[in-house]
Amino acid sequence: MTRSTRFHVLKHAGKPAKRALATALLCALTTGQVLAQAKVPSTAPATNPGSGFLPPASANAKVIDSIHVVVNDEVITKNEVRNRVAQTVQNLKARNTQLPDQATLERQVVEAMIVERAQIQLAKEMGVRVDDRQLDSTIGRIAENQKMSVQEMRNQMEKEGMAYSQFRDDIRNEIMMQRLREHEVDSKIQVSEAEIDTYLTASKALAADKVEMNLAQILVAVPENASPEQIAARRARAEEVARQLRTGADFSKMAATYSDSNDALKGGEIGWRDPDRLPPVFATELRKLKPGQVTQVIKTNVGFHILKMSEQRSLADAAAAEKGAVVQQTRASVILMKPTPTMTADDVKKKLRELRQKILDKSATFEDLARQNSQETGSAAKGGDLGWLEPGDAGPEFDQALATLKPGEISDVIESPFGFSILRLVERKSEDQSAQKERNLARQVLRERKLQEAMEDWMRQVRDRAYVEFREEQ
Repeated sequence: MTRSTRFHVLKHAGKPAKRALATALLCALTTGQVLAQAKVPSTAPATNPGSGFLPPASANAKVIDSIHVVVNDEVITKNEVRNRVAQTVQNLKARNTQLPDQATLERQVVEAMIVERAQIQLAKEMGVRVDDRQLDSTIGRIAENQKMSVQEMRNQMEKEGMAYSQFRDDIRNEIMMQRLREHEVDSKIQVSEAEIDTYLTASKALAADKVEMNLAQILVAVPENASPEQIAARRARAEEVARQLRTGADFSKMAATYSDSNDALKGGEIGWRDPDRLPPVFATELRKLKPGQVTQVIKTNVGFHILKMSEQRSLADAAAAEKGAVVQQTRASVILMKPTPTMTADDVKKKLRELRQKILDKSATFEDLARQNSQETGSAAKGGDLGWLEPGDAGPEFDQALATLKPGEISDVIESPFGFSILRLVERKSEDQSAQKERNLARQVLRERKLQEAMEDWMRQVRDRAYVEFREEQ
């Protein structure tokens, strides 16, 4: 078994999720950012999806909500659209992004809501579920990132007019969409050893020119199975946008007005990217630019793109620092116990101290006591053996405790997010892993490169396959 399998629960709780909520240059670049960078919203509460019409109390009563668009067998109401537009305006103003006209802004918002709704429906059809325990854990991390308790975050939301129940629904939907994308796209991306070899050979030749770029984009999307006339019309639209940019138009406003990408309402901002992690057609054009310049119109299988390179910085120093990286590994064993309704935290700590004393007195072995008492399922059957760990694998509490031990020593009781534990340090070793780290990084770069195109293509297919009906004003 691999080290990650032996210590799956501890390792994943000790490191941030590697996918931030999947990032990609295209629409997928901003996918799942609510989970990674969620901020406390400050908008009016949105109505629940599918709420439809509110029946009038009398013949003279006003209809206060109505259907704006039907997506398969669900509806998006006008109130939902109004609330999302208000939130988007607030976000754009916070970024100092010029606002497009109201009609364009609403069109962009509605399109984003259609894509989200179609994905959520597909996730439900495929059996993707998020239980309350998982949801509470995610919301807890969001509150922690805001440096407040969940209750404090809830109070602030309600004070600013957002229903906490709506916030929970939004986060649950984000998790469902993320899991769907991981199943439908991420899991199907493969990188061969031959591809890694080719990439490393090419990247070493360009090492001196290694840079990172701060990017923004405008995407004029082309529908799946578009006719030649549709493709020509979309190209003409992209060329007109490029012409206006060349004559001084503001890129962020043009993105908010014309882009079909999910990042349109952020002024097209993508953020810092290594060009080598982008599709080659983008990297080639970007390397021709100076800060502040934009590319010509670039054609891909999803549409026509215009990229702006705002800033550029060297990565040569970071690459040099990776050379000769020596990693200290630690082999350790654990006995983990958790409080229960019949066993308080104090009872658990007392029990672990008793087990520790038995080991020190040599009246029992660590392995036997781990098999009998440990609740860390991945290691209990192996006498508590966690295998070889690198810094960060088990979380800061375990790292700090192991750092103070000599081989053969046993820690005092440690409290961590997993419960309470005692650790035994078995041995340490140092290993130069620079070559393996280099290959792992190359694999990640190539995977991200493939994922960017695959994610955008998949999202377009989900949108195109959905039944969408816009309702006229009544």
